[in-house]
Amino acid sequence: MNTTPALPSTEEEIWRYSRIAELDLGSFALGKARTETVGLDAVRVKDSLAGIAMNGTPDVFAELNASNAETISLRIPKGVAVDGVIEIIHHIEDDGIVTYPRLVIDAEPESQVTVVERFISNDNVKSLVVPVLEIRSAASANVNYVGINQLGLRTWMIAHQQTVGHRDSNTRLNTVALGGDYARVRAEVRLVESGANAQQLALYFASGTQMHDFRTLQRHEAPRTYSDLLFKGAVGGSARSVYTGLIRIEKNAGKSEAFQTNRNLTLGAGAWAESVPNLEIETNEVKCSHASTVGSIDQEQRFYLESRGISPEVAERLVVFGFFKDVLDRLPSNVDTTALEAEIAEKLRREEAAQ
Repeated sequence: MNTTPALPSTEEEIWRYSRIAELDLGSFALGKARTETVGLDAVRVKDSLAGIAMNGTPDVFAELNASNAETISLRIPKGVAVDGVIEIIHHIEDDGIVTYPRLVIDAEPESQVTVVERFISNDNVKSLVVPVLEIRSAASANVNYVGINQLGLRTWMIAHQQTVGHRDSNTRLNTVALGGDYARVRAEVRLVESGANAQQLALYFASGTQMHDFRTLQRHEAPRTYSDLLFKGAVGGSARSVYTGLIRIEKNAGKSEAFQTNRNLTLGAGAWAESVPNLEIETNEVKCSHASTVGSIDQEQRFYLESRGISPEVAERLVVFGFFKDVLDRLPSNVDTTALEAEIAEKLRREEAAQ
């Protein structure tokens, strides 16, 4: 890149608590990820569908993605239920690069698809990945997306996800964040026609000096729409996490329902988590709630396990897995979570060894 654009600062509310001041964008050269795909040939289109869900470019990173994107566009034809799982795996293998993957999913009326997108690098790669996801769920479409961050401990991610749900559609936006040095996901759902339904689900685990940063928006723009959010995270070592969420019910979105829950476990004295849920309601006759918790492992649960001969280390591992279980159980049934569970277990073992 010839010029380095101005970056946001922590003085802006949406970047509060972030590590954006540490980013030297000019130190990265434009590069590309090595991308593998499975099962998308029948629904991939040559022309870019960018812009079907995102309103303009809401920040500098979305602008940079729009200018430099490696775009994969999928169109699910009307009435088609895609068999199996479409997989997209981005390998960031070169040191010192910034890469801009963009995935666009256009689900036509009464279609159905499950897409898993993975981001992978090793711990020797110091790079930046700036992905964008756009999903348009047309009338009665059913879209299930799972984004999985398995990046190495020197790679940054700054991601933006935006979905638009039309009449009686169902969009599920799932995130599993285990990797990266600093990993940020801005996830927005817009429900623009009556009966639209959206679920946002996330599991995140930061250890060592990692930081996971989530900003979410549930925007109801039509009556009788429904959204539900459950984000659960754990932080150990001196790791940090931030969750800031907003439910916004517009004036014409009466009889809508929206729910938001964020739960956090701190696994050590040096770990830190921040949770800030918010509501903006501009009409009556709605059902909305938000809840958040930050706390350590339940000592009664630990004592119960230890009293039955289980070692303290294994007891803690079982409590954490129990904490994550309802999130793992809600992931699409045709997505294999075995490797994710193994990675969570390995992170826990490393945490125990460092104590």
